[in-house]
Amino acid sequence: MNCDIKDIHLAEQGRLRIEWAEMSMPVLRNIRDRFSKERPLSGLRLSACLHVTTETAALMKTLKAGGADLALCASNPLSTQDDVAASLVADDEIPVFAIKGEDHSTYYDHILSALKHRPNLTMDDGADLVSSIHFMALEKWGELNAGISKWGRSLSEGERKDFLSLVIGGTEETTTGVIRLRSMEKDGVLQFPMVSVNDANTKHLFDNRYGTGQSTVDGIIRATNRLLAGSTFVVSGYGWCGRGVAFRAKGHGAHVIVCEVDPLRALEAVMDGFQVMPIAKAAPLGDFFCTLTGDINVIRKEHFQIMKDGAIVSNSGHFNVELDLPGLKSSSTSQRLIREFVEEFVLNNERRIYVLGEGRLINLAAAEGHPSSVMDMSFANQALCAAYLAGESKALRNKVYPVPKAIDEEIARLKLASMGAEIDTLTPEQEKYLSSWEMGT
Repeated sequence: MNCDIKDIHLAEQGRLRIEWAEMSMPVLRNIRDRFSKERPLSGLRLSACLHVTTETAALMKTLKAGGADLALCASNPLSTQDDVAASLVADDEIPVFAIKGEDHSTYYDHILSALKHRPNLTMDDGADLVSSIHFMALEKWGELNAGISKWGRSLSEGERKDFLSLVIGGTEETTTGVIRLRSMEKDGVLQFPMVSVNDANTKHLFDNRYGTGQSTVDGIIRATNRLLAGSTFVVSGYGWCGRGVAFRAKGHGAHVIVCEVDPLRALEAVMDGFQVMPIAKAAPLGDFFCTLTGDINVIRKEHFQIMKDGAIVSNSGHFNVELDLPGLKSSSTSQRLIREFVEEFVLNNERRIYVLGEGRLINLAAAEGHPSSVMDMSFANQALCAAYLAGESKALRNKVYPVPKAIDEEIARLKLASMGAEIDTLTPEQEKYLSSWEMGT
């Protein structure tokens, strides 16, 4: 099989870990059973650019049960679990192009390998797959790195157009990717419909808040083995991911400072009991820092310069651009890897700054990502939205769509049922009352 993984002999270990994860993914198992009967993705090629984890493996198995012909690559150089990649290749015959720790060039080579699958559907976490298709098809060579440009230039004009004509739609998993896609839609360059899985209530209210919250703090603790209790923990960004990290850090006994640019989110952080201030004021106070904004250079060179000696800096946004790492390096006299996932920078003022996981997603770089029980809902959205696009794409325009409400509510019902929880239903009288304007007191 055409693939690029670390070691096929890791497959047995990966198989057991996937089995363990699937025990906590009843909704996805339910959908897989349905897909195996209905085959909604039969005859479609699907290329996915996702974190190659045990939970992603469960999703790939579900999509394959639905009839999809798959190819998978990593959406972050440090997020791949090599034993999982081996199991998907050996046990499920799914082509995987992902190796933990792959360099920048290899990362994009793997994306291109997934694109050579000539997908009808795309599945993204960060929009690198979709943007690569558009860069090549629209001949925006100046915006491509050297690897993509070289491969893309070797395509004929017909092959480039073929990329777009084959794709009927795609899904996007995360906030950063949705931001990119909405920018493409605004600029009029988006060439096929996309569904924003991140906007589903059964995704961001749970995955972003509880999943990112727990797994980010887990990654920081695994990387450093430092105590959070009694420390000052600075969270940049108070979206759903930032909320989750702030509350989990608080739960560990840390004093939490929130940095925000949005006045409503900042106000909410204050009402939630957190101290709110600009990053320039928080920089000298923090023992731990974590960015979760989706923006660039959130913590900059001037902020590193005024941090405490020994400050620990991490990122849990999708791209490592949230930290001004070039600025940090330029103001450092030396740097070394002091322990796995912990890089020490000695500044020209002799203070030491410790950056975790190369500034990449610390919850996946140093830990295992979100718990499988919360990814159960996120990946249920991915699976059902892929089936939705397979059936409805011709009726959709080239824009970013929310997850259909019916899918969102179905996943919530399935999750509640799996947890043994029951809810009320409206009586006819209550339905009439809620739909009328005549009835008052």
